[in-house]
Amino acid sequence: MRRCRLVGLAGTAALAAGGSSAGALSVQRVMELPAGRAAAGLAATYFGLVLLVAAWARLGRTVRGTDPPAPGRLLATLALWAAPLLLAPPLFSRDVYSYLAQGAMADARLDVYTQGPADLGGPLAAEVAPAWQHTPTPYGPVFLSFASVINDLARAEVWAGVLGMRLLALLGVALMVLSLPPLARACGTDPGRALWLGALNPLVLLHLVGGAHNDAVMLGLLGTGLVAALGRRRFLAPVLATVLVTLAALVKVPAALGLLAVVSLRARRPAGRARWWRAGAAVTGTALVTTVLATAVTGHGYGWIGALRTPVSPDNWAPVSVLGRITQGALRAAGSGLAHFAQPAWQLLGLAVLCAAVLVLWLRRPASAPLYALGLSLTALAVLGPAIRPWYVLWGVFLVAAAAPGGAARSGLAAASGVLAFAVLPSGFAPDGGQVALAVCGGLCALPALWWARRLGAAPSVLPPLPPPRPGPGPG
Repeated sequence: MRRCRLVGLAGTAALAAGGSSAGALSVQRVMELPAGRAAAGLAATYFGLVLLVAAWARLGRTVRGTDPPAPGRLLATLALWAAPLLLAPPLFSRDVYSYLAQGAMADARLDVYTQGPADLGGPLAAEVAPAWQHTPTPYGPVFLSFASVINDLARAEVWAGVLGMRLLALLGVALMVLSLPPLARACGTDPGRALWLGALNPLVLLHLVGGAHNDAVMLGLLGTGLVAALGRRRFLAPVLATVLVTLAALVKVPAALGLLAVVSLRARRPAGRARWWRAGAAVTGTALVTTVLATAVTGHGYGWIGALRTPVSPDNWAPVSVLGRITQGALRAAGSGLAHFAQPAWQLLGLAVLCAAVLVLWLRRPASAPLYALGLSLTALAVLGPAIRPWYVLWGVFLVAAAAPGGAARSGLAAASGVLAFAVLPSGFAPDGGQVALAVCGGLCALPALWWARRLGAAPSVLPPLPPPRPGPGPG
C-alpha cells in the first residue's frame, strides 16, 4: 500500500510538472514558453501517466487480496494522488475555457444556445479551441448558472476562473466519493473495490480533477440522488432522489437515465400491479416540476433542448462517427451522391441500437439490480453516441463500480480505463508523429523506475534481525 501511494504520487507530480509546459495552457503562456519546454513536458507527462496507471493497477490487486485496505486508507490515497494536480494547468482538454466563456456569455446576456464563444470576443473567447468557437453549448441551465457565478468571482481572470472550475469539479468528485460506499453496500459490493474502480480511477484524476470537466458535477449529483432513493422514507426519499437526479440532468443530459433507477427503486415500495405506473407518474411529475422551477430560477430558458443537436467534432472517434467517415469516403470514391447521408445514417443506427440495448437491460435487470442496469445503460450511451471522449466512460464506470461485484463488465471497464488514460495529449489537441514519439519515450522511461520500485520493495532488509530479549534476573 505504501509503495502504491508513493509511485502514484510520483506519477501525478510528474503529470503536474509536465503539464506546466505541455498542458492545455493559456494562449499567453504558450507564447512565453521557451523552445523545447513543451517537448520535455510531454515526455514528463507520459512518464507520470505510466507510473500512475501502474500504481492504480497494483493497488487493485491489493484491494482484491486477502487483507484489503480500509476505505479510509483508499480515500487518503486518493487525496494524496490528487494533491499535485490541484494547482496544475488544465490537462487533456481545453473544455474548461469553453465553460468560462459560456459563463461570460450568460453574464453578457448572449444566447449560449444559439451563439458560440466567438460572438463574445475578447481574451477569454480566444482561449476556446477553434472547433468550438462557433458552437452553441449543450449544457443545461444549472451548469450555466455555476459557470456564470464562477466567471463573476474570477472577474475575467483566466487563472482564477480555471481554479474556480476545478474547485467545482472537486466538489462533484467529493459527492461521488461519498455516495460510492452506500451504493456499494446496497448492491452487496465491497466498498473498497467500488472506491478503487469508481474514485481512484486514473480517468477521475486526469479528467475530472486535472481537466475540471463538468461530468464530475453531473456524476456527483446523480450518485447523491441514487443514495437518497435508497432511503427508507416512502415519500421524502423518492422526491429528494428525483430532484437531485433531475438537477444532474440539467448539468448534462445523460444523467436523465438515472430517473429509470429511481422509478425502479420506488416501484418496490407500494403493492399491486399498478406500482410501476404510479412510480413512473410520480417521478415524471416531480422531474418536470423541478425542471420548470430550476429553469425559472436560473433564467436561461429551454434552449438547451434544441442545442442537444450541436454537431460533434469531425475527427471524433466514436464508433458510429468512424463508420460514417469510412462509408462517406467509400461512397465519394464510387461517385455516389449519397455520401453526405452516411454520417446521419450511422448516427441514427447507433441511436436505434442504443434504445434497443437500454430496453433489453431494463427489461431484464431492474427488478434485481437497477443500479447495475443504469451503469450498463450509461456505458452503452457513451459508446454508441455520436461523440466519445475518455471521460465519458466514467458515466458507466461510476455505477458499475458500485453495483457489479465482479464479472466481465467490471473487468472490461477497468481495462478500458487504463488504456484510455493514454488516449489524449495533455494539450487536448490531436497528436502528430513527433508528439507520439515523445510520449512513447516518456512512457518507456517510466519502466526502469517501476522496476526499481518493485525491486526496492522486494529487497531484504540490510540490517540484521534483533536478537531475542534475554530474561531478566530473578527475584532477590
